[in-house]
Amino acid sequence: MQVNPFQNQTLEPRLTESVTSAIRKQVQRDGTYRLETAGDADILITGIITGYKRAAISYQPGDILTVRDYRLTMIAKVTARERGAGKLLFERDVSAQSLLRAATDIPSAERQAISMIADDLARKTVSLLADGDW
Repeated sequence: MQVNPFQNQTLEPRLTESVTSAIRKQVQRDGTYRLETAGDADILITGIITGYKRAAISYQPGDILTVRDYRLTMIAKVTARERGAGKLLFERDVSAQSLLRAATDIPSAERQAISMIADDLARKTVSLLADGDW
């Protein structure tokens, strides 16, 4: 199996690297398939990040303007294709979520949350592959 770098249709930097890396690690961790870095893999995984949203879900007590928690949601269109025959195994939207506690350093907290959301998306993607639910 080969995982190509994901494309990013959103304006959020760092998403593609986090998602691609997380999927590669999850494939190795799962062990159902062997990860290939060369061009001789049986299955090719590609994807496009189509959505990334940050929605306020709670506010500081007594202050309706200051957000305390955000829900981050990422959606990716993931495609698995047999390399030799070109047969489409599946093409699905996979979504992942994570919570972000807005501390004093929101960019650092969001970087950490992006890592968690990428891991969630990777688990769901590899589960689709390993379970053969296509």
